[in-house]
Amino acid sequence: MNTLTISSLRKAMRNLEEKGHYTTLLGIGPVSRNVIRASFECAKEYDFPLFFIATRNAVDLYEFGGGYLMGWNQKDFSSNIKRMAQEACFKGFMYLCRDHGGPWTREEEEKEFQFREKEAMDRAKLSFVSDLESGFTLLHIDPTRDPHVGMSPFNVVIDRTLEIMEFIEEKRKKSGLPSVGYETGTEDIRGGTTDPKAFRNFIDKFLNAVKKRNLSYPDFIVGQTGTLVRLCRNMGKFDLERAHELACIARQYGIGFKEHNADYLDPVSLARHPELGITAANVAPEFGAAETRAYLEIAEMEEKVNSNRIHYSKFRSLLTKIILESRWWKKWLPYDMQHITIEKVKQNSQLLDEIIHASGHYVFNNPQIREARNKLFENIRSFGILDDPNGYVLGKIKVHIEKYIKAFNLKGLTSLLLNTNQ
Repeated sequence: MNTLTISSLRKAMRNLEEKGHYTTLLGIGPVSRNVIRASFECAKEYDFPLFFIATRNAVDLYEFGGGYLMGWNQKDFSSNIKRMAQEACFKGFMYLCRDHGGPWTREEEEKEFQFREKEAMDRAKLSFVSDLESGFTLLHIDPTRDPHVGMSPFNVVIDRTLEIMEFIEEKRKKSGLPSVGYETGTEDIRGGTTDPKAFRNFIDKFLNAVKKRNLSYPDFIVGQTGTLVRLCRNMGKFDLERAHELACIARQYGIGFKEHNADYLDPVSLARHPELGITAANVAPEFGAAETRAYLEIAEMEEKVNSNRIHYSKFRSLLTKIILESRWWKKWLPYDMQHITIEKVKQNSQLLDEIIHASGHYVFNNPQIREARNKLFENIRSFGILDDPNGYVLGKIKVHIEKYIKAFNLKGLTSLLLNTNQ
């Protein structure tokens, strides 16, 4: 499989920009096997680099509980991704990336256990070591969360980021592993926009500290552009001018500007991303919601079959039950709804639908859900409604990925990068 280092890829992208070709890279959250499959099919068809951005909730060490993505740890994730690439005959660029790696970035670390700083940092470091050993090439170091104080102040973010980077580099060199790219920043998960003066101040202080410790500059820095995903919509307000200003500041330091929470943005805003200088943008829950919605559409087809010859899967009711029994369904609620009860949710059919769509991917690996899905597909095939129900699901996911491919000007990018880098 062909590849370029992150820094070489960014250099090639800058060369393309000098020729008038602007692109925004797409970070795809690997929230399910089908999202990964759909990503390979799209990347093969449209010839663009794949960046799989795995959170610690999705993929992590077994000792921390693994992840909701098939229960995989980092080594499982790496080996399965490579196998799936071979099955798809994908030979383009592919990067395994850690998204939101750092202390308290697993849901239970922040919400349930509220570990003290040392234990939370030690767990984060162990997770990053496994990332390294499993072939991850871009690590997002995110020490912005702290259940004891809320969002961490700049100086604490810088100190914790440097501590983690030094630890990673020491382990990497001792093990003789290849260099990795870094992503950092001061993203506030509550939304809003990053103040340009504060952004520049953070970069100045951070890069000065990086130089003193003889560490590498980050490849990407994260800034808030006004986006905020809650349920199945972007409840933020994308600030075009602020995004451009932040991207220009990052560029002055030779760093790529990264946007998180680009899910569900309108097509016009997305299409402006390349010209605004947004180097990369992450999308994850939208793809999971697309898959969940596709399953529910098939379940509705099954429910319309009037026959006493089949055992109905009851997929929707089971999915609803398991989601509401899980801890995940509150993750994407607006902040003013965090204390809503299950009883209240059940009384609001529109809210319940949104919760199911937003949270479905967290429980796809549940044994009961897998069994019900298999039964659903068996019924749909036996009545001749769909010959390939999983193909139907993949098609629905691909529609959403293709939206970003078009908006971010990604088609043919891999070939262009290869030619530029020669």
